[in-house]
Amino acid sequence: MALKNQGYAVDCAADGEDGLWYIESHRYDVILLDIMMPKIDGLEVLSRIRKADDDTHVLLLTAKDAVSDKVAGLRAGADDYLIKPFDLEELMARVEALARRACGKKSPVIRIGELEMDLTAKKVSVHGQELHLTSREYLVLEYLVRRQGEVVTRSEIEENVYDENADLMSNVVNSTISLLRKKLQEGGAGQMIQTRRGLGYCIE
Repeated sequence: MALKNQGYAVDCAADGEDGLWYIESHRYDVILLDIMMPKIDGLEVLSRIRKADDDTHVLLLTAKDAVSDKVAGLRAGADDYLIKPFDLEELMARVEALARRACGKKSPVIRIGELEMDLTAKKVSVHGQELHLTSREYLVLEYLVRRQGEVVTRSEIEENVYDENADLMSNVVNSTISLLRKKLQEGGAGQMIQTRRGLGYCIE
């Protein structure tokens, strides 16, 4: 719930078996993985996805605080480790850091031309003036910015910006892109969002 409130598209699995299915069927920026899960434990899930050459950043959650457990998790391929109970703000900060690393960014601020996006403050500005975006417009722009230079399909935006329970109308992505273009152009950023006909969208 906290992740969704921060604008993340979230898929939830109650056990390791379902978790593996999600991971094998979808592309994620970050995986939160509890070690003590039914059916298949988190370390086994982690081991299997690494053997499958899946390099998605993984944050392990566990009640185990022994050094040997931390070492086992990190050696199995985890990128970070958080012991329960934990502070929710710390969890969010670690997820943000791993998400930035997933797109090759260490700084929370991304600049493309005159556009500046603060991934922590969730603010966008052009020529130093803040753009007022809806939460959905912001999330679509953030996804495109994280994939700068790549062509992103409409289905990828739907899958990564909207969670599995969202009721999507057929033109929701096109409509959001259109509004974003208008606001970016009015703010002085020009036509940053390019359409690759039949393929998708790209920020350059």
